[in-house]
Amino acid sequence: MKREKTIIDLSDSFEKIPVKIFTTPQEGSAFVAQEIATMILEKQRRKEDCVLGLATGSTPISLYAELVRMHKEEGLSFKNVITFNLDEYYPLQRQALQSYWSFMHRHLFSHIDIDPANIHIPNGELPKEDIKKHCIKYEQLIEAVGGIDLQILGIGNNGHIGFNEPGSSVYSKTRLVSLDNITRIANAYEFQNISQVPRMAVTMGISTILKSRKILLMAWGMKAPIVAKTVEGFVSEHVPASILQQHNDCTFVVDQTASEELTRIKYPWLTGECEWTPQMIKRAVVNMSLKMHKPVLSLTAHDYNENSLGDLLAEKGEAYEINLQVYYMLRDSITGWPGGKPNAVIPAHPERSEPHPKRCIIFSPHPDDDIISMGGTFMRLHDQGHEVHIGYQTSGNIAVTDEFVTRFLDFAVGFEDMFGIDNHKSKQVLTEAAEFLKSKKANQTDTAEIRAIKGLIRRCEARATCRYVGLTDDHCHFLNLPFYETGAVEKDPMSEKDIEITMEFLRKIKPHQIFCAGDLADPHGTHKVCLDVIFESMKRLKAAGDKWVKNCWVWLYKGAWQEWDIAEIEMAIPMSPDQVVKKRFGIFIHQSQKDMVPFQGSDSREFWQRAEDRNANTAKLYADLGLTKYAAMEAFVRWQY
Repeated sequence: MKREKTIIDLSDSFEKIPVKIFTTPQEGSAFVAQEIATMILEKQRRKEDCVLGLATGSTPISLYAELVRMHKEEGLSFKNVITFNLDEYYPLQRQALQSYWSFMHRHLFSHIDIDPANIHIPNGELPKEDIKKHCIKYEQLIEAVGGIDLQILGIGNNGHIGFNEPGSSVYSKTRLVSLDNITRIANAYEFQNISQVPRMAVTMGISTILKSRKILLMAWGMKAPIVAKTVEGFVSEHVPASILQQHNDCTFVVDQTASEELTRIKYPWLTGECEWTPQMIKRAVVNMSLKMHKPVLSLTAHDYNENSLGDLLAEKGEAYEINLQVYYMLRDSITGWPGGKPNAVIPAHPERSEPHPKRCIIFSPHPDDDIISMGGTFMRLHDQGHEVHIGYQTSGNIAVTDEFVTRFLDFAVGFEDMFGIDNHKSKQVLTEAAEFLKSKKANQTDTAEIRAIKGLIRRCEARATCRYVGLTDDHCHFLNLPFYETGAVEKDPMSEKDIEITMEFLRKIKPHQIFCAGDLADPHGTHKVCLDVIFESMKRLKAAGDKWVKNCWVWLYKGAWQEWDIAEIEMAIPMSPDQVVKKRFGIFIHQSQKDMVPFQGSDSREFWQRAEDRNANTAKLYADLGLTKYAAMEAFVRWQY
């Protein structure tokens, strides 16, 4: 999977709002930061104030980091900037880690030269009877400075902008609102669990937003469905962001992942001329087959013409020949030999036959991603004689509930007592932990000792899973990448230390095969950082001339949150019903993640249920396309570097 580093042009599209597509969120953020800087500097030349409307959440973090860099390295001054934030949770103390007041100071305001008097954020601390007056005053303050010059927005999975949930009026102004349950579930990662997420918020209204002279909406990662619905669909209050179609200077800035449902990206043959590469042909024919509920080999020339694929016939020939080409591509992606079939020459096989056995590394961002995302493949690799190593990239400690800490400390004390071991120290740790947890506030970070215990719990579960598969303890590696160890949901950026640790591990094993999580929909971003660390490490090792790198293939799997598009899959590993059950029991070993998952995003199913449903659906799609029907399949895409 290799993506070009470019901005995709907006030609022949179905989009009713201009959309700029960048390869990565960092590139998109740099573009938006430059737009802001240009406006600030132009206003400075005219000796005018620059009024910015600002957003919060994970989307603008890289934007604010770039603005801070521009201030420190390029001298960009914010002395003439006045800011108005979109929203704030209610009720919530401004000093709480999750408050947007804290967020903005942590990521931007504390690092630039803005006048504190020019910072405006809705107040989540006021008594409820004073909120209406506060909202009226907020509107008056915006009007008093001449309105917002540039409004930055994110977008929710349900189409909300600010906290204007579906059904919000186009005439709405700053007000107190109730939060949609979808929004509360999506934001639960900031609070550990949904019960702690405030049920209300103070937000600018849609009318307030639309008065801004210029609007830039940013969307990264798993926002593709709502981005497409917003810019290509009808204007509707049920999709609040769609109302931005009525603004005369609004642009969406998205990364490639968030653009994948746009017609010009997903179905480029509908928007004009198309280069019919084998991959594009596969995508078009697979889409047509699933849409028409017909196996690939049953598609006719009439089907092609009815689905706007007449140009493909004209260029490539008979429908049946194209059908065969796509069928063979699908068939050849299926294999029961993820490490390559030994002593066999199969040119179209996804993996090489030699060398055999291979040294394999499975990188697991959290201590359970290996078994959840590719447990069947993990078992096959080991059973087929390959030397499998697991690299657990983070401790996963924040995903352990407090109850598990006291439960396991209680066991430690009882174990020592049972065998006559001095348990004075363990009793002391248990007492201190119990006292801390009893008085722990909703927004409080765990002590270092409790985080260490939570990490130990997850390490024990990971080791037990490896033993269940058949690995020995020396093939189980805990990297404990430093970026993760903040004690909070919000992590540090990738650091040199993270890369050094990963490069050292890779050089130690010298793998022929690497599997890593290519799932960028992880709600708290750990998978994305872990993937970036691996990519950067491999690029550096290649540049350094490490010989083994030339013969190392990298395969990407998806995590618990989504699956590869069927047309993208390059290797599909089938699973029997017995293998599905065996994988399920492997997932069950991670007891701290069962029944109540602290950070489960908007999906209430347990991880084993998500994995089974996803794997079964992949197998069903292959069967619908006319391939053999398996109980389940795990899917992979190769990364070319």
